[in-house]
Amino acid sequence: MRTSLDINVNGLLLLLCGVNLAGTLGYKPVIIVHGLFDGPKQFLMMSRLIQEAHPGTNVSVIDLYDNMASLKPLWVQVQGFKKLLYPIMQEAENGIHLICFSQGGLICRGLLSTLPDHNVQSFISLSSPQAGQYGDTDILKIVFPHYLKARVFHVCYSSVGQKWSICNFWNDPHQRERFLKSSNYLALLNGERPHREITEWRKNFLRINKLVLIGGPDDGVITPWESSHFGFYDINETIVEMKNQEWYGRDSFGLKTLHARGDLAVFVLSGVKHSYWHSNETVFRDCIEEWLT
Repeated sequence: MRTSLDINVNGLLLLLCGVNLAGTLGYKPVIIVHGLFDGPKQFLMMSRLIQEAHPGTNVSVIDLYDNMASLKPLWVQVQGFKKLLYPIMQEAENGIHLICFSQGGLICRGLLSTLPDHNVQSFISLSSPQAGQYGDTDILKIVFPHYLKARVFHVCYSSVGQKWSICNFWNDPHQRERFLKSSNYLALLNGERPHREITEWRKNFLRINKLVLIGGPDDGVITPWESSHFGFYDINETIVEMKNQEWYGRDSFGLKTLHARGDLAVFVLSGVKHSYWHSNETVFRDCIEEWLT
């Protein structure tokens, strides 16, 4: 009986310690935003890895716009996620961390650009097409089964097409003028199309303490894969690296400033397919864990 009581008391103490450990060690809440055709269940492994590394951390995988609903326009999704994230931010006196996967990385950029008082410390962009998407992938075929990449612009660069999330970041290097005229999301976030909020958005985005970009050549979905690091094709489909992009040079949304501050971390990992970034322990240990303290 005494042994059983000791075990129960010790177990209770461990539980109480676990509840308070995050606060004691300074672990901030972590919010995870899923990608296209995803939902919370895809991030069970990521949540477990965070809890094992930083016991007691409050991890929230936002259950919103899951699966087919993830095709809704990105500005609609930004507003929806904002309503759920903002209360968590307000309760986190020392700030929060964001892990945003694939399309979720672009949603998070929209959040960070339009929230003037956010308290995001680390923004971890996990295999996200930050400079856009242009490629014949399996995901593209789900949305546009009868189109090749060279023809998708006919749909995406229209008022109807811009009601689909994937069209909000479709960036055809051969249709530059159409992209700038029609894109009501990515072109605005990048400051490639002038708008009256651009200065305020830049100021808001620069409130983050660290931007972490993660991607790799074997992704198989993000095309080009360098888009996960803000690189993209020119008209000849040759990669133009981040630092040579026009909007980087102009520092349109603050990326150059983050880099100059030393607050930009870039990770390239080979051998990781797109759907495995969030469940790969090596990715977590080498690229994510250190930014969640």
